Amino acid sequence: MTINIAVLLSGGGTTLQNLIDRRAAGDLDINILCVIGSRADAYGLERARNHHIPAVALPRRDFPSLSEYNAAVWREIRRYDADLVILAGYMLMLDVPADFANRIMNVHPALIPAFCGHKMYGRHVHEAVLEYGVKVTGATVHFVDDKYDHGPIILQEAIPVLPDDTPDTLADRVQALERELYPKAIQLFAEGRLIVEGRKVRVL
Repeated sequence: MTINIAVLLSGGGTTLQNLIDRRAAGDLDINILCVIGSRADAYGLERARNHHIPAVALPRRDFPSLSEYNAAVWREIRRYDADLVILAGYMLMLDVPADFANRIMNVHPALIPAFCGHKMYGRHVHEAVLEYGVKVTGATVHFVDDKYDHGPIILQEAIPVLPDDTPDTLADRVQALERELYPKAIQLFAEGRLIVEGRKVRVL
C-alpha cells in the first residue's frame, strides 16, 4: 500500500533526499505530499521544489510562541491527506494531536534512551558518545510523543565505536545507518506491519 507523508525539516534535507531517491528506486511505497521548513533558508525546501513537491517555509521567528507556531504547522499538514508525518532533521518540539498518535516518526543518531533528549542532536550526540567512552552507538527510529526522543521505539541498530573515531567519522557511519533504517521503518508502516502496545512496537 502506498501511503501519503508530510515531511518537516530545518536544514539541508539529506534525509528528505534519501526518501525521494528510495521512492524513485521503487524501494519505498510513499507519496510525499508536502515539505514544511522551520527556516526560510532550509535547503531541504529547495530539494523538494526540485522534485515538484509542495514546499512551505514557516519560520519559527514569525510566531510569538511555540504553541502558535505548532498550530500553523498542523494547519498546513492538515491541508493534505497525510497518513504519516516524518521528521527529517526538524529541530523544534512538535505538538502531537490525538489523531496523529503513533503517526509521526523521527530518527535519532544514538541508541535511545542513551545520548538523547533536549539539545542532544547532530554532532553533540557523537561528541557525547566519544567523551563517555561507550563501545557501541547506533541509530533509533521511533514514534514521536510529547517529549524529546521518547516515543515507542520502532527499530534500532548498533555499530561499534572505533578507537580512532572522531565526531565526524562516527557521524558518517551513523548517518549511513540512518539512511537504511529510516526507510525500512517507514516501509513497515506502509505495509501495516507495526503494532504499538504501550511502549513496545511489535513488527509483524
